[in-house]
Amino acid sequence: MHLWGVLCWHPQDLITCQMSNKRVQASKDLPVRHFKGYKIVIVGSVIALSILYFRVSWPERSIPRPPVPHPANKSKRPLSQGLANLTHLLYWPATPGDGGNLLASTSPKTSTYYLQGPVQARYALGTYLKAILVARDHWGRPKTYGGDLFRAQLLGPTLNTGVPGDVQDLENGTYLLSFPLLWAGRAWVQVRLIHSSEAVGVLRRIWRDHWATVDFTGYFRGPTGYEETVTCNVNPLFIGGEESTCRYKDEDSGELWFCAQPRTLPCNSLVGHSAGHYWNVTTLHEDALMAGNVTDKALPRGIPAIWVDKEGDKSLVSSPQQPCHPGIPVPKPSGFYHQNIWHSLACSGHSFPTEDSILGCLAGRIIHMMGDSTLRQWWEYLCGAVSSLKPVDLHVTYQVGPLMAVDTTRGIVLHWRAHSWPLRSLRTPVASLHSVARELGGLAGGPHTVVVLGLGAHFTTFPPSIFMRRLAGIRAAVTALLAREPRTLVVIKLANTGYKSVYGSDWLTLQVNRLLRAAFAGLRVAFVDAWEMTSSLALPDSIHPGRLIVRNEVDLLLSFICPS
Repeated sequence: MHLWGVLCWHPQDLITCQMSNKRVQASKDLPVRHFKGYKIVIVGSVIALSILYFRVSWPERSIPRPPVPHPANKSKRPLSQGLANLTHLLYWPATPGDGGNLLASTSPKTSTYYLQGPVQARYALGTYLKAILVARDHWGRPKTYGGDLFRAQLLGPTLNTGVPGDVQDLENGTYLLSFPLLWAGRAWVQVRLIHSSEAVGVLRRIWRDHWATVDFTGYFRGPTGYEETVTCNVNPLFIGGEESTCRYKDEDSGELWFCAQPRTLPCNSLVGHSAGHYWNVTTLHEDALMAGNVTDKALPRGIPAIWVDKEGDKSLVSSPQQPCHPGIPVPKPSGFYHQNIWHSLACSGHSFPTEDSILGCLAGRIIHMMGDSTLRQWWEYLCGAVSSLKPVDLHVTYQVGPLMAVDTTRGIVLHWRAHSWPLRSLRTPVASLHSVARELGGLAGGPHTVVVLGLGAHFTTFPPSIFMRRLAGIRAAVTALLAREPRTLVVIKLANTGYKSVYGSDWLTLQVNRLLRAAFAGLRVAFVDAWEMTSSLALPDSIHPGRLIVRNEVDLLLSFICPS
C-alpha cells in the first residue's frame, strides 16, 4: 500500500495531474468537478484530487481499482504487514476475453468430476478421498482456464453430517478436490458451481468500475421537527461531487462518512440513518451470467457413494486434546459436522446442550458483541436458550440495537451493538452507530470480559480497500486492548455464506474473510470459522443460518470462554 500525493492544475487548455512522479494530461474539455474547494478531473478511469489517498496494488488490471480518495487521516495507524500485500491475499485467476458468449461460460450441467485413482471397495478412516473436476462450457467443451468458484462437500448418511472439501484451482480448466474421511460409514461427494469464472469476471468489473453498489439515506431534523432526507455514502463522489457535502469523522477510528448538504438544515442536524438504494450496475448479459439457473447449482453426481471403515472401535477421527484458547492455528478444514454436532479440528470443543451448562460458563462474565445481524443471531440464541437472561428495553430499533440482556443473580451481562456505517438497516438513530474502534477503546478488559467481533457482510458492496481501512482501526484498538489487559478474550466471527448476487456474492465474502484473517494475524485472538460452518451441510445457504448452525457456532464460542 502506497501513500500518493495528487495535485491538479490547468495551464491554459490542459489539465495536468501530478501523481507521485508521474504526470498525466487531458483536454480541458474533460469533466471537471468541484467539491469542498478541491478540483477534480476525470482522465479515462483516473480520478485525481488535490488530497492524499491510499492506493492498493493489484496483481493485474482485471482486479478492482481502489476507490476515489479520502482526505488523509494523519492519526491512522499502519495496517498489518499481511494486509499491505493485497497482491497475495486477493489473487484470483483472471478470465480471458470479455465473457461475451453465455454458452461459452462454465455450465453446472456439463462440468464433470471423477476419482483421481481407482475406485476402492473400502476406505480407511483418517485418509483422504481425491478427485479431479473438469469445468466445461454449455456445449460440453472442457475449459482451458480457471477462476470458477466451486464448492465441494463430503456428506454423510443424514443431512446433518458433512465436511467441506478443498478445491484447488489448477488454472487450466481442471480442479483438484480433496476430502478428509472423518467418520466411518457411508459418504458421498457433492459439488456445486457457485459462480462461473465469467460471473466472477462480472464481480471483478463491478469492483473496478463501480466503487459502490449501494447508497444510504441520512435524516436531518431541525428544532421545529422539520426533516430533510439526503443521500449518504463512504465517499463524497458517490453522492454528487458538485454538491455541497457534509463530512463526518469518527475521531477514534478516523473513519469518514459523507452526506449531501440538506437544502435548509445544517450538517450537525443529522439524526437518522438507513439503507438507501441498490444501484443498477450490470448489463443484461451480465445478469444472465449471474442468473439462478447457473448460480449455486449442483453438478451431476460423478462419484458413487463410498464406504469408510472404522479404525478399531473408533467411528470418528478424534478431536485435538488441547483446550480451545486464543492464538491456536486454525487447520483447513477447521472442523466437521456429525449428527448435528460440530467437531473442531483445532481444539477440543464442547457442547452446551442445557440452560445450566450455558449459565455455568457465562457466570460472572460481560460479553460485548459488535458486528452485523449474523452476530445478533448469537445474542438472540443465548437469550432464547437461557430463560434467566432478561433483555433490557433500551427503546431503540430492534434491528440495529444496541441490545442488552442481564442475569443479575449470576452476574451475566450480554451486549450486542451493530457496527457503524456502512450499515444496510432500517432507520436508526445516528447516536446509536458507534464505531467498533470507539467501543473497544472504552473497555478496560480483564479475565471476565469477552469481545466478539462479526464483520464482513455489509462491506461486500464496496471494494476491499474500504474494509481494509476499517480493519486497520479495529486491529489497532484490539492490539491496545490486549496490551492493557492480556486476559481479555477476543473472538473473531468470520463472515458466512449466503449471498449470491452482485451486491453480496459469496465470492466477495471469500475475499473479505481473507482480509479478516490477515488483519488479526499475530494477535492472540480466537476465530470461529462461520464460512465453513455454513458450507459443510446439504442445507440451502442463508445469510441468516438456521438454529442448528447458530447453536454450534455459539457452542464453539463458549468452548473458548470455558475451555475446560
